[in-house]
Amino acid sequence: MLDLNELKYNADGLIPAVVCDEYSGEVLMVAYMNRESLEISLKEGRTCFWSRSRKELWRKGETSGNVQHIVRITTDCDNDTLLIHVHADGPACHTGNPTCFFNEVTDVGERFTMDGLMKLIEGRKTDRKEGSYTTYLFDKGIDKILKKVGEESTEVIVAAKGGDRSETVYEIADLAYHVMVLMCEMGISVDEIRAELASRHVVDHKVKQETSKATALENK
Repeated sequence: MLDLNELKYNADGLIPAVVCDEYSGEVLMVAYMNRESLEISLKEGRTCFWSRSRKELWRKGETSGNVQHIVRITTDCDNDTLLIHVHADGPACHTGNPTCFFNEVTDVGERFTMDGLMKLIEGRKTDRKEGSYTTYLFDKGIDKILKKVGEESTEVIVAAKGGDRSETVYEIADLAYHVMVLMCEMGISVDEIRAELASRHVVDHKVKQETSKATALENK
């Protein structure tokens, strides 16, 4: 366990804090902490930063409700940057986007896919990294995973019923993630789901044909 005195702050007594989602590893935002805000974060279990513009402490979600619950904090090799893994209650960005990093500068690689996420989840099942939320779900087993799927389904309904589009997108992403954990636990592949969806198009077409035939016979 690193002693806080070993951290290296800049001339203003600040240290960069990179916040990432514990579920996906996606970077949500970058802010700054001083010694006091870091101690508050550790004590309260939620992120608290130092606002350089307002010159005051800033608890994330204090007014928006989009609290970030801290899972763990690590530092880089020089101890001059913090990486904070969180479970977020809502979007990180004031614009309503889940992450502050959404303005694309260039596109040089393959976009993140459901297959890629499934591979990450499968990797957590075979190589259970300590402190990982996905590992935690697999360790707890099917009942815990099913409970989370149920909870996230409810969150989607609540968000959609409230008419909040960005929150609904966020909650659907959470639900999709937990469903994929369930799929991995049960050995169900993404291709199997694709095949099932494709077959339903054919089934619906046949059902419509049968319905049309039945209606025609009734009208004779």
